[in-house]
Amino acid sequence: MLGAAGSMGVILLYQTGILRHLPDPPLPGVDSDKVDASGEAYESLETPDAALALASYGATLALIGMGAADRAKDQPIIPLLAAAKIAGDAAGAAWLTAEQITKHRAVCFYCLLASAATWAALPQALPEAGEAWRKLRA
Repeated sequence: MLGAAGSMGVILLYQTGILRHLPDPPLPGVDSDKVDASGEAYESLETPDAALALASYGATLALIGMGAADRAKDQPIIPLLAAAKIAGDAAGAAWLTAEQITKHRAVCFYCLLASAATWAALPQALPEAGEAWRKLRA
């Protein structure tokens, strides 16, 4: 999740004008500037969407780090909330990736990195969430 937040940080630098260009690898269909400068990138609350994503990933990171090492036994709600938040993040990442492809006919490389990092976090959260669920049911 930290990698996803880092990717959003790079995009935010572009969306706030600190960077004038997002360098992309030479891959077909990749155009981060086009996607991140689109009107949709500023629709929610009239703010750069990367700022909102960064705040969301910050909340996810807080849930991941919250509690003691044995929190699945002592505080089972925390791993369940963390897994649910990561699942929501993953669903949002999939939705936004599909939107880039269908609306812009291009993808943002940094968004793809964030999506991949988000999806990679989900299976890591599930074992602890399963243990927490079993604890709550017992």
